Amino acid sequence: MSREKRLKMKKLEPKHLIEFNQLLRYVFQVTNHDLQEVGWEAREIALAKLPVLEQADVIGWFDRDKLVSQLAVYPFQVRIFNQTYDMGGLTGVGTYPEYANMGLMDKLMRQALADMRQRKQSISYLFPYSVPYYRRKGWEIISDKMTFEVDDFQLPKIKTVLGEVERVDINHKDIRVVYERFAYASHGAMIRNELAWGEYWRWDVEDLTAAIYYNSDREPKGYLLYWISNEVFHIKEMVFVDEEARSGLWNFISAHFSMVSKVIGNTYTHEPLAFLLEDADIKETISPYFMARIVDVEQFISQYPFKPHTEPRVWTFTLDDPLLEWNQGIFTVHISPEGKAELTRGGDRDSTRLDIRTLTTMLFSYKRPDYLHRIGRLVCSLETLEQLEDMIDQQTPYFSDYF
Repeated sequence: MSREKRLKMKKLEPKHLIEFNQLLRYVFQVTNHDLQEVGWEAREIALAKLPVLEQADVIGWFDRDKLVSQLAVYPFQVRIFNQTYDMGGLTGVGTYPEYANMGLMDKLMRQALADMRQRKQSISYLFPYSVPYYRRKGWEIISDKMTFEVDDFQLPKIKTVLGEVERVDINHKDIRVVYERFAYASHGAMIRNELAWGEYWRWDVEDLTAAIYYNSDREPKGYLLYWISNEVFHIKEMVFVDEEARSGLWNFISAHFSMVSKVIGNTYTHEPLAFLLEDADIKETISPYFMARIVDVEQFISQYPFKPHTEPRVWTFTLDDPLLEWNQGIFTVHISPEGKAELTRGGDRDSTRLDIRTLTTMLFSYKRPDYLHRIGRLVCSLETLEQLEDMIDQQTPYFSDYF
C-alpha cells in the first residue's frame, strides 16, 4: 500500500503524548541540551505538555500508528474593542520532512478551522514562523513588537510615586489580578486561562523574578517579570494599568543602575519608549508580532462593535478566502445606530472587494481603510471608503503576549 493511502487524519489523545512531543522537538529543533539549560528533562517536558492534549484540540496525520503531521488549537479568549471573543490559538504546527509536499498541513488547517467554527471560535491567532506561509492560508499581521535597549546612563530618573514595589514569587496571585484588569481594558489582549498561563511560563529561565507595584491603598497596579544575566536586565513582561504604576516599575528598574550595563525589553509601536526618556537616543527595533484570521465572518461581525451613528448604515462587499468557502462571496452588513451589526449573504455585485486578510487587519484597526485602499488591498469607491473610515474604531491596538 502506498504511503498516501496509509495516511489517516484523527484527533490526538493523551496516549499520543510522547509522539506529540517528539514531533514538536524535531520541527522546532529542541535538543536535550536546550532542555537541560532551562532545567527540563525529557519526561518533564512531556508531562508538561499533557494539558495540551487534554484541553486543546490537537489533530494529526498518522502513517499506520506513527504520528507524522500535527497542529494544536488552544481554547482561548481575546478582547476586541471591549468585546470578548472566543479564539482558537494555532500552535504546534509541524510535519516530518519525509511527509512534506503532500498537502497534509493544508488539510489539517482546513479541518482545524472548520472545528473552530463549530466551537464558535470566530477568530484565530498565531505566532508565525513564516509570515508568507500563513498569509497564503488567510492569516494577516495584526500587531508589531518593538524591542528596546537602554544603556545604564539612559535609565529614567526616579519619579515620586505614592506606592511601592515588592519582589515576589512569579506565581503570586496579584500578578494575575493585574493582568486580568489590563487584558479586559486592552484591545487585542489575551484573557489568560490556566492553559494559557502554563504555556506562558513553559520555557522560562529558573531565575525569573517578579516585582509588583502597589499603590498607597495597597492595590496591585502593575508588575514586572525579569531576570538579570551578564549585567543585562532582561524584561520578559511589564504590565501596568495606570501611569503611576509605570513610573513606579521604572523606578525599580533604574534602582539597578550600579548592577547592570543595559536594559532590554519589549513594548508596542503605539507606545515607543524613546519618547518617555530624557535621553531618547536608544535602540528600538520593530518586527511583526501576532497574526490573526477571521474564521467565520458572520460570527465575527455579529459581535463586532462598529462606531455608533445617528442613522442605520449598510455595507456590501465581496470577500475572498483561500481556504474557507463559507467566507467567500457577496455579503451585506446592516449596522444599527448603536453600532450593532448583522451580516447576510447577497447584495450588489458592484460592491467593495477585499480578502479575508485585509478584512481582518482592517477590523482590528492595525491598518486603516484609507491605507489599504491606497495600496490596492481594498477596492471600493471613495464614498464607501469614507463610510468605512467612519464606521471602524480609530483606537490604536494594544497587544499582549499569549504564549
